[in-house]
Amino acid sequence: MRALPSLSMLVVALLLAAPLAAQTALPRLAYTQLRDPDQERQARALMETLRCVVCQGQSIADSDADMAGEMRALVRQRIARGEAPEAVRTWLIARYGDYVSYAPPLRAATLPLWLAPLVLLALGAWLARATFRRR
Repeated sequence: MRALPSLSMLVVALLLAAPLAAQTALPRLAYTQLRDPDQERQARALMETLRCVVCQGQSIADSDADMAGEMRALVRQRIARGEAPEAVRTWLIARYGDYVSYAPPLRAATLPLWLAPLVLLALGAWLARATFRRR
């Protein structure tokens, strides 16, 4: 009978430890710079041009999100292997979509992204002109 309380305590301990086991550790290169300063400079420049898919308003260089850390690690791994930054950028866009880039390519699907600022600017100018004419 004495084994039952210790067994129940073991089950409770395992249930409490389960959330800790489910957490993933960030890849090694998420916060570690590359040894080669030129490669690190290339990686940082590329990271500044890529949007965090979780934060959506920050680059992966500035974001503290785990996903941004994983993306930083991917960028550094590929740059360390000798891939060109543009090739890494193309690979990340293929993997995560055009939204990951702060400068998405001009395609039919991204046309609204490129035209929206122009349309809004023209609309604002038209409204301002109409307002000033009335006065």
